[in-house]
Amino acid sequence: MTGTGEYFDEMHASDGGVRDAYAGYQQWFAEQGSKYLSRKHRDAETQFRRTGITFNVYGENEAEERLIPFDMVPRIIDAGEWRRLTRGIEQRVSALNAFMHDLYHRQEIIRAGRVPERLFRNNAAWLPNMVGFTPPGGVYTHIVGIDLVRTGPDEFFVLEDNARTPSGVSYMLENRETMMAMFPELFMRVPVESVSNYPRRLAKSLAACAPEMTQGRPNVAVLTPGIYNSAYFEHAFLADQMGAELVEGSDLRVVGGRVQMRTTRGYEPVDVIYRRVDDDFLDPLTFNPDSVLGVPGIMDVYRAGGITIANAPGTGVADDKAIYSFMPEIVEFYTGEKPLLPNVETWRCADADSLKYVLDNLAELVVKEVHGSGGYGMLIGPTSTKAEIAEFRKKIEARPENYIAQPTLALSTCPIFTRSGLAPRHVDLRPFVLVSPDNIDITPGGLTRVALKKGSLVVNSSQGGGTKDTWVLKD
Repeated sequence: MTGTGEYFDEMHASDGGVRDAYAGYQQWFAEQGSKYLSRKHRDAETQFRRTGITFNVYGENEAEERLIPFDMVPRIIDAGEWRRLTRGIEQRVSALNAFMHDLYHRQEIIRAGRVPERLFRNNAAWLPNMVGFTPPGGVYTHIVGIDLVRTGPDEFFVLEDNARTPSGVSYMLENRETMMAMFPELFMRVPVESVSNYPRRLAKSLAACAPEMTQGRPNVAVLTPGIYNSAYFEHAFLADQMGAELVEGSDLRVVGGRVQMRTTRGYEPVDVIYRRVDDDFLDPLTFNPDSVLGVPGIMDVYRAGGITIANAPGTGVADDKAIYSFMPEIVEFYTGEKPLLPNVETWRCADADSLKYVLDNLAELVVKEVHGSGGYGMLIGPTSTKAEIAEFRKKIEARPENYIAQPTLALSTCPIFTRSGLAPRHVDLRPFVLVSPDNIDITPGGLTRVALKKGSLVVNSSQGGGTKDTWVLKD
C-alpha cells in the first residue's frame, strides 16, 4: 500500500517508503503472521461486544443499537506535529471561551462589526437567561472537542468545534485499553504518550471550577438523560472512572438553595454537574416545561453561584456552523493573533453571492445544516445522484440561512486491517480539551474516526465509520 498522490497517506510516502512516525510500528507489523493478526482482529471485536461499547442509530427500524467498529491499526502522530497542533488548539479554545463571555456580556465583537448580530439573535442555542452572568471560574467551555482534518504533511484544518457536550472520549480510552491488552509488547517497542489518566484529569479540572461557596472537596456528579441515550455507555463509564456519581434528573432536587443528590444517607449537596443533558431539558421551570430529564430550579441555583454546570448552558452557540465560518475573525479579535489552525473554506448560504456560487456548484461541494451533527442533514455533492442534488437544492433555496457549504476535502488516509492486508481509509481526529480557570489541558491523542468503506469520506459511526487508537509518540 503506497500513497496514491491524490490523498496524503499518513503512513507511506509517495515512493512507498514508511514515514518516520510509523517506522517502529511497521517493523513490528512485518514480524507478525497474517493468521495471528486476523485472530487479534476478531479478538478486538469480541472484547468490544463484551464491554458493551455500542451506539444508537436514530430513525432506523432494523437496529437501534450497533457495535462501534474498531480498527486495530493505530493512527500515529509524532511529537513535533502534536506540539504544533496543541498550540493551535489552545489558541482556538481560549478564543471560544472569550467569545462566549463576550456574547453574554458587552458583545464587543458585534459592536466592532466582526460578527453579525443575526447569527445568534435567531439562534435557538442562544440563551437570554445567561446574559450578564459569569459561570464560576469564568469558564464556559469546560470540555471541548475540536474536529481536525489533514490534507498534507503540515496541513491541518479545523472542521468543527464541539463546545456543548462533545462525546467520544470513552471510545478513545477503550481503544487504548484494547490495544494494550492485545499487543503489550508493541507498547514496549514504541514509546506512546498515555491517555489513560484522562478521567483523573477531568475530575481535577471540574473540581477546579467549583463555586466559591464549596467547602472541602467538591462533590462532582455526571447528569445523564438515562439508559436510552445514545451515549449512555460513555456517561456511566466516565462517572465510574472519575469516582463521581452517575445521576438522572429524578435523583436531584433543589433543597435550601442548593442542588442536592439523593443518597442512602439522605440528600447531599452537589457542587459540580457534568451534564450530558441538552439545554432545553435542563430545567423545566426555565426551558421546556415538559422535560423530566432535568432538575426544576437548577438555573436559579446556578445564577446564584451555588453550582457549576459543565459545559455552561448557552455554549451551543459556538457549535453553530455559521458561527464556525467566523472563527478566524473570532480568534484574531480575542487573541490578537492569526489562527494557527485554519478553518476549511466556507460559503455562507445566507449571503447572496455565496448562495449563487453554492447553487451553481452543488455537485462539487459538501453542504451542511448549520445546526446539524453526526453526518445527518448534509449533502456530499460528488457522491450524490442528480435527484438527491435537486432535492437538496430545494431545501437550500427555501432556507438559505440554514446552510453552509465547503469544498470536498482530500482527507488524509491511514491504513486499516483487512483480509488482504493494510488498505488506506480516510480519517479525522477529535482531540479532547479540558478547561479550568488557570489551565487548558489537551490529552495527547484523541478519537480518530475512520471511514471503513473504500472511497468514503464520511467518518461518522452513524454513517458506517469506525474508530482507531490514536498514538502521540514521545520525544
